[in-house]
Amino acid sequence: MEDSESVYVGKAAPDAAGDRGWLLGHFKPSGDVRHSDEVEIKWGVHPKGERRAQWTTGEKRTALLVLISGRFRMEFPGRDVLLTEQGDYVVWGRGVDHSWHAEEESVVMTVRWPSIPGYAVPEA
Repeated sequence: MEDSESVYVGKAAPDAAGDRGWLLGHFKPSGDVRHSDEVEIKWGVHPKGERRAQWTTGEKRTALLVLISGRFRMEFPGRDVLLTEQGDYVVWGRGVDHSWHAEEESVVMTVRWPSIPGYAVPEA
């Protein structure tokens, strides 16, 4: 018999809206099947023109970002990567500073590992 607390079924857009886009990671309550210190997953919905409020520096995680829809620019020191077609993706490692800009309304999925606190941009 399946333990109902070990299975969570949801919808990315409404679930993500409750936690700044994040569906899984260290920030979910302990005991929740979506709590993880190993990985974080984000469903990011970004209106046209939205930018990350500040660059992420001193990165201690590896990340994968996949474009679901839209046109999304990842910014790295000395290099930008423009994702334009569904399934385009970029991976960056520890120590790589970065930021982003939604050139068109965009949906992206980000996977980061490990899941550690300290990177959230304070809300205005």
